[in-house]
Amino acid sequence: MTALVLAVCGGLLVYGNRENGEEPRTSMRIGVLLYRGDDTFISTLRGAIEEQAKEYELQTGIKVTLDIMDAKGSQLTQDSQADRLISLECDALCVNMVDRSAASGVIDKAMEAGIPIVFFNREPVEEDMNRWDKLYYVGADPRESAVLQGQILVNAYQENPRTLDENGDGLVSYVLLEGESSHQDSLIRTEQSIQTLKDGGVPIERITGGIANWERSQASALMEQWLSEYPGEIELVIANNDDMALGAIDAMERNGVLTGTIQVVGIDGTPAGLEAIRAGKLLGTVESDRQAYAEAIFETARQLVMGETVTREKYSWSPQQVVVN
Repeated sequence: MTALVLAVCGGLLVYGNRENGEEPRTSMRIGVLLYRGDDTFISTLRGAIEEQAKEYELQTGIKVTLDIMDAKGSQLTQDSQADRLISLECDALCVNMVDRSAASGVIDKAMEAGIPIVFFNREPVEEDMNRWDKLYYVGADPRESAVLQGQILVNAYQENPRTLDENGDGLVSYVLLEGESSHQDSLIRTEQSIQTLKDGGVPIERITGGIANWERSQASALMEQWLSEYPGEIELVIANNDDMALGAIDAMERNGVLTGTIQVVGIDGTPAGLEAIRAGKLLGTVESDRQAYAEAIFETARQLVMGETVTREKYSWSPQQVVVN
């Protein structure tokens, strides 16, 4: 699960007004700051933003330059990169914070410079978002993600209980792979997915869980450990994202666990996750519409800078859908 900053620089998104003697704008410069460039979801979202920029350039003839930077998970690095973009007199920022609780520092500087911000993927706290009417957020509703993920399992159990209750003892014994402890999506996805299972009448029993920080390698290491500590007990892996789900599958394959013996579900609908579904290794995932996600980011920033009425609410949620094998 991926910090990204999108900045529309130099006043170049605003069309000139000939009546006021202004020349029409012919180019724009957008700075893109990634919280971590190697995050699978953020990497695919970056590609979708690049596609939006190219499409806008083709449709309008306005040249779009993207400056892409990677904070590598460091808030200090991201703060420095944001300072740099503000010093270049960017017209808008779209920010995916490394640390969502650190948004106030970026907001302070942007407000002072009169630069609107579109946050995305990592939602700042409500108090920060309410500080200014030129702050927006684009994301995928984590509660919806979790409910849809839980519903995948409820449906599978209702169709055939033995799909999840492999040993037939009347309980589905599961382990949980969580994202960053400070990320709002991780907290909500964990709580709501389990609640959906309970509400759906699935008899569940938690074996253990751990924080894998959205990373495939960390999830693989945890799953390796759990397979050793709880041999033959794990029937289900619930992962907060696809990368961690795939990490669990990696460990299962190394340990010779047959496909279908332990079911695995994820969230995000990454290309690798969808391929794992087609291969029958992943039971299901919740796919976020990355094109709609990227369009909301780009268009909100563009409308703010051009002085247009923003056509989205202060909080904009990307469409999601269930994908199962």
